[in-house]
Amino acid sequence: MNELLLKTLNGEKSDRPPVWLMRQAGRYMAEYMEVRKKVTFLELCKTPELAAKVTHQPVDILGVDAAILFSDILIPVEPMGVNLDFNPAPVISSPIRSLKEAEDLKIVEPERDLKFVIETVKLLVRDLKVPLIGFSGAPFTLACYMVEGGGSKNFIEIKKVMLSKEKTYSVLMEKLTLSTIKYLQSQIDNGCPVVQIFDTWAGILSPREYEEFVFPYVNELINNLKNAHVIYFAKDSATFYKIIKKLNCSGIGVDWKIDLDDANDLLGNRFILQGNLDPVSLFADRDTIKRMTKCILEKGKRAKGHIFNLGHGILPETPVENVKYLVNLVKGIDE
Repeated sequence: MNELLLKTLNGEKSDRPPVWLMRQAGRYMAEYMEVRKKVTFLELCKTPELAAKVTHQPVDILGVDAAILFSDILIPVEPMGVNLDFNPAPVISSPIRSLKEAEDLKIVEPERDLKFVIETVKLLVRDLKVPLIGFSGAPFTLACYMVEGGGSKNFIEIKKVMLSKEKTYSVLMEKLTLSTIKYLQSQIDNGCPVVQIFDTWAGILSPREYEEFVFPYVNELINNLKNAHVIYFAKDSATFYKIIKKLNCSGIGVDWKIDLDDANDLLGNRFILQGNLDPVSLFADRDTIKRMTKCILEKGKRAKGHIFNLGHGILPETPVENVKYLVNLVKGIDE
């Protein structure tokens, strides 16, 4: 068993950092597209044997030090009572914008409502030789999708609810937080030694708004998870680091918009840092990839601990050979 990720999160020193990549299973791989041709995205997420297969692919093809469960952050909101589809981006046809709509939402019971996710976890932990990372969306990021009805440029609807419908917002966030606690704890209980919380849209807020409307729920979520390392990744969040550093988690994911040294200073050298290569760097030539990777590796040595990753997910058109080259660089193999 390759336990490099777990050792790093435990604070143990190693010859090199572990490496895994956000969205490492997906559209940039021909092997993934071969599976995807036969099913819709939701069908893939809901078919344990196929979800396990594509979770395995980057471990086998790239040689990364961890697998991350193949799913989508919005999977748990469907059993809460919203209509979810992907076309190809997520679409929620019944946005939650009133108090009654928020009160009508159900709390997720993973062993009943999301059996396919739990079965996928069980299949994976039986034969993976690297740790399996479970994950979820953070309550606020899930709320953004549920209120907007999908992605957004300006996030007007969620901000209207957050700023002028206090009761609606608090009911929605409380239900999302409790559902996410149950969802992640179920993944942990069934074999995930690490879970990551994705707060993709936290960066749309001001620091004051983040502290008032997001941080309390993230803090509650993390404080109620047991028996696993937690990594919190909030995109565009460097302006919140003096707030985020109060969290009681093992790791913080860092996007590419802040220097790793600066992130470490702002976070008080409290966390294992994960990141933070710009995903677009993987479209460059090998000399450029090598130079940028080496720079991040050097800065990572000055942190409490470092997990090499991207600053966000791999883009669909990324050349697979460049991804393999990156992983080998981190592992000390310069082909």
